[in-house]
Amino acid sequence: MPVFRIGERQIEYTLRRSATARRANITVTPGSFELLVPEAATDEQIEAVLHRRRAWILETVSAMQERAKAQVRVYRFVTGAKIPYRGRMTRMTVEPFDDSVVEVSFRNGFLIRTPRDLTEGAADAVIESSLRLWLRRRVRDDAKEFVRRHGQSNGLKPRGIQIKDQKHMWGACGQDRQIYLNWHLIFAPKPVLEYAVVHELCHLRHRHHQPEFWSLIGSILPEWEARKSWLDKNEHLLGWRKVEPA
Repeated sequence: MPVFRIGERQIEYTLRRSATARRANITVTPGSFELLVPEAATDEQIEAVLHRRRAWILETVSAMQERAKAQVRVYRFVTGAKIPYRGRMTRMTVEPFDDSVVEVSFRNGFLIRTPRDLTEGAADAVIESSLRLWLRRRVRDDAKEFVRRHGQSNGLKPRGIQIKDQKHMWGACGQDRQIYLNWHLIFAPKPVLEYAVVHELCHLRHRHHQPEFWSLIGSILPEWEARKSWLDKNEHLLGWRKVEPA
């Protein structure tokens, strides 16, 4: 992986060429970034982009690293532990029962019922896996409801919806009219998820972010800017990081 040097700082990045890209685009993640360029871009043009955006790259990478440090940490999936859900920190209750699979339900908090014979050492991994599956199903169901609410009435009908574990984006709209959504959106308030769905629906008509695209979003969700702002400012809260207790 190539390294971009800014003063004494070294930042790893990925260079990707695209036959459909019209201009360079940079996607930043904590500790690294991806540079997407048109297929015919020369080394000199690539260097010029990096040089022109160096201050922004350094500032954005550093900010994202700080946000990553602030991400919710979960040490054990036990009664009293909390995880984010729909924009709030939500308590979980874990109790044993006589069955062979983990059951997850929600009512003013998570109730997680685990097989009585599940060992303490295995419980964390099994509970976390079951929670992730339950949350992915919730975001899929919510997304389908928002498509029903806003899609057909606005002439925006996707081929389907897929829930993904995307590293660099909250959603995407494929050329095949398939909509992809990041499952971590379940951690945001429901109106923010609604904005993400409408955003991708609008890409069915406008494959860009020009004024007519944002105008279409505004005609469906007049308060879209507040929802987008919440997502931009709180993306580090959308998920958890499992850490071992010291």
